[in-house]
Amino acid sequence: MEFFKPGRVFDFMGQRVFWIPLSFFLVAASIVLCFYPGPNYGTDFRGGTEVEIAFGKSVDAAQLRGAIQAAGFQTPDVVQVVDANNPWHFLIRVQDVSAITDQEKEALKRALCLVDDPGAPVGDPALCPDGAKATEVKFSAGGDKITTRYDVEPDLEKIKEQVRSVPGVSLRVSTTNPQILNPRDHRVEIQLVSKGDQLLDRLRQQLGADVVPDHALRVEWVGPKAGKQLRDSARNAVMIAIVCIMLYLAFRFDLRFAPGVIVACVHDAMVVIGVFVVLRKEVTLSTIAAVLTVVGYSMNDTVVVYDRIRENLGKHRGKSFAQIINLSVSETLSRTVLTSGATMLSFLAFFIYGTGVIKDFMLALLVGIIAGTYSSIYVAAPLTEWIDTRMSRRSDLKKRLNAPARAT
Repeated sequence: MEFFKPGRVFDFMGQRVFWIPLSFFLVAASIVLCFYPGPNYGTDFRGGTEVEIAFGKSVDAAQLRGAIQAAGFQTPDVVQVVDANNPWHFLIRVQDVSAITDQEKEALKRALCLVDDPGAPVGDPALCPDGAKATEVKFSAGGDKITTRYDVEPDLEKIKEQVRSVPGVSLRVSTTNPQILNPRDHRVEIQLVSKGDQLLDRLRQQLGADVVPDHALRVEWVGPKAGKQLRDSARNAVMIAIVCIMLYLAFRFDLRFAPGVIVACVHDAMVVIGVFVVLRKEVTLSTIAAVLTVVGYSMNDTVVVYDRIRENLGKHRGKSFAQIINLSVSETLSRTVLTSGATMLSFLAFFIYGTGVIKDFMLALLVGIIAGTYSSIYVAAPLTEWIDTRMSRRSDLKKRLNAPARAT
């Protein structure tokens, strides 16, 4: 399918004087925005607890924010979710997490009368009968569960008293019977009351049981250390992908083509991040996945143009490199419009009718497709032409310098 008359050549390279400064401005602005005001990191990267609640009666964001702060949670983020089935559907994020601190772990070990460490002080003697002296205390990696072991049949009621004696730790003992592995090995699982459960309980006390449901639709939390690791891993994933693309293109074509694709991929990724910062959209793992998708799409579009440039270099040896680029881009323009247009139509459907994470994911892809199509023409191709010009001048200079020596 041809959208443009065959044989027609557009002067793309003649317009690069306007588009290249625009690209520099967009990338520079995105870099500045990454430092100030900075990306709005989601729970994945900054750590915290995320609770999705469908309330039973009318409630607004300001009322919810005030109730959350009154419950002792700092810097809450309340977002209303568009839901045709429930107009009072909200997403609540707080920076509190369910993990137990090192001080709380030591306090719990003493309260549970841990006897396997002779140097550790034992808790209150009144709370340490034979059926409540733990021989082992383990904390789960996520900090949401404690497993204790006893030599004799454990006293669950006494264990509950021990846990309640630790200030600042809201816990509940599992109501199930201890799991007996063998006659001398008895285990009790102690479950944390998560920050999500605490938030629901306190909202129910303030707003009423008819407003706040018994259970949340979804509860997720990430510790600050895990969030930092995810953030570093996401950045490394993007950088490794770009380096691998550069190596592929250096072998696929030649070295003068690789820098153009790398600059175009960085340009597209920075534009997407800049748009998210301007719109104050959350940067999450889904956003990084969208950026990697955009980088791959941009590379694919640029490789198509480069492949046509390489073919035309052999067919039209009398033309300049800029003329070859104009011809190649013009020949692939119909293909670019058809591919990008069809992709954008499918993404627009998800963007318009999608909600939450899907909507943000599609926003990143839509911005990335526009930036990727533009950068293939006005970023990658002009940079390749500039590199080719520099290499040609250097080659001609060497020839002129070596000419007298050959004549002599």
